[in-house]
Amino acid sequence: MLINIAIGLGIVLQKCYTCRRLTTPFSKEHSMADFNQILTPGDVDGGIINVVIEIPQGSNQKIEWNRKLAVFQLDRVEPAIFAKPTNYGFISQTLDEDGDELDALIITEQPLSTGIFLEAKVIGVMKFVDDGEVDDKIVVVPADDRNNGNAYNTLADLPPQLIKQIEFHFNHYKDLKKVGSTVVESWGDVDEAKLVIKEAIERWNTK
Repeated sequence: MLINIAIGLGIVLQKCYTCRRLTTPFSKEHSMADFNQILTPGDVDGGIINVVIEIPQGSNQKIEWNRKLAVFQLDRVEPAIFAKPTNYGFISQTLDEDGDELDALIITEQPLSTGIFLEAKVIGVMKFVDDGEVDDKIVVVPADDRNNGNAYNTLADLPPQLIKQIEFHFNHYKDLKKVGSTVVESWGDVDEAKLVIKEAIERWNTK
């Protein structure tokens, strides 16, 4: 149990009655949860998976999950014209062919905050190559969306203009660094997306 006992110079000291000493909120004993420890990938066969948000929709801040430190890290700031057209995150306990957790594009009407997780419904996959490495993106929506009546079940249900915007973004967001280094190769259906997820889970389990 943590009790705040002092505030000075903007630092809150806490007394931990578990370890019986003073700590800060950032001490190792009370650090951020490691999503790869507390979350499974979810029910892949059932099409409902656990997704952690890294970048909110509309942000040009490239926030990434640092697996070694189990914290979110600002990797870089992208040009404002390449702000993310969707929320961006990862599926816990997976590894893509590039060595990072398998990425997800989370379609919502409003941005989701960095650091939350959601149960998400798989609706497809964007087959993507980044500088020669496979870097696929699983496309998901909230599993329980009572605002639109769970209207999105496949990629065909999404507005065609949104698909075009996503594809344009990922084909060009690194052009100022190296033109042509990213390519959206194709879009796959729910079954193909599930296969990609299962392969990523197998990589995690055998790493």
